[in-house]
Amino acid sequence: MSVSRRGFLQGLGVAPSARASAFIAARGHEEWVAEAQQQGRQGGGMRPNLPPGVQAIRISSNENPLGPGKAAIDAILGKFPEANRYPFNSTPLDADLEILIARLYGGKRENVVLGVGSQELLKNAVRVFMSPARHLVEASPTYGNCNQQAKLQAWPIKTAPVADGTLRTDLGALLPHVQGAGLVYLCNPNNPTATINSASEISDFVAEVRRASPTTAMLIDEAYCDYVTDPSFQTAMPLALSTPNVLVARTFSKAYGMAGVRIGYAVGEPATIRKMSAYRMPYNVNTFGVAAAVVSLKDPAHIKEESARNKGVREFTIKALADLGYKSTDSQTNFIFTDIGRTMTAAQFRDACAAKGVMVGRDFPPLEKQWARISLGTMDEMQKATEVFRSVLKPVTSTSSGKGR
Repeated sequence: MSVSRRGFLQGLGVAPSARASAFIAARGHEEWVAEAQQQGRQGGGMRPNLPPGVQAIRISSNENPLGPGKAAIDAILGKFPEANRYPFNSTPLDADLEILIARLYGGKRENVVLGVGSQELLKNAVRVFMSPARHLVEASPTYGNCNQQAKLQAWPIKTAPVADGTLRTDLGALLPHVQGAGLVYLCNPNNPTATINSASEISDFVAEVRRASPTTAMLIDEAYCDYVTDPSFQTAMPLALSTPNVLVARTFSKAYGMAGVRIGYAVGEPATIRKMSAYRMPYNVNTFGVAAAVVSLKDPAHIKEESARNKGVREFTIKALADLGYKSTDSQTNFIFTDIGRTMTAAQFRDACAAKGVMVGRDFPPLEKQWARISLGTMDEMQKATEVFRSVLKPVTSTSSGKGR
């Protein structure tokens, strides 16, 4: 069966206005989950309180604005007749996906564990490797999933600020905290700063951690790696395959456009993967997601095209803000992190943009007084969004130093 994205939605019997509302609500889930977690609640049941029919440019949650590729949509549609079956009674099996992933990196099936997106894997890494006596080490700010799980368990956390000027993860500042740690979490590229650490920096850091604290586990989150254009970046998969207690996590939620399908994976040595697999829920990955992931991995040209599209949008958006006098970090992702601190806070910027129909990212302490995260939509969306930015941001005469605080 072959069907367009428009045909897919029409085939579900969803009216155009309802599709728009559902699309906006789905794309805004991240900030509402964050709000729930900040208030001590789990975010799974949260719903954005946007009224039906609201139109907005939603550039707040780092999604691929184009969604899955055609092959992935066809695969999802093709599995509906088997929706009555448990995943073990449908093909492809999760084992087929694990084998395919392993072969991509020169490993075997026992080197791979699947998750409900990469979030399940990050949470499980906290459960596996941490304890009341073994703390978490991470940059500040960074993606908050491990931090939130550690706080839920009331387990200790040690952080180090990102580097002044570049806002890159300061690996040297993390090293004094690794002795006796249960887990070191590295998001590379980092969310929300959009910056990377080079392959040599990551390799050296892993070696230093192994020397200082041999039993400490390391989780390297490469959710945004498909958007990187800096040649100094390389995946840490070889390290994960050859080093005890080192994991690399990936997701199909970003470049593959399947944030709502919820498929992720982690790669590591077999002994490390066995520890993680012990916390995996039965049938945790769904039939539709497995089928879509399998065909997506067999279509590397689609990801190459998506990365090139994003690069053009990223350069356009960074330049539009730079022309107003606002400097962004060296983004290697599908979002940018921009210093707006001489005009307003991130919350003020967010509110001003929302009043004009553009939704940008939530606060990211401790940089929320100065820096704003802006996800990248389509070129058409960003052309409209930058017009809004021009109307709410006062032009400044020179770019700032880019120093976070």
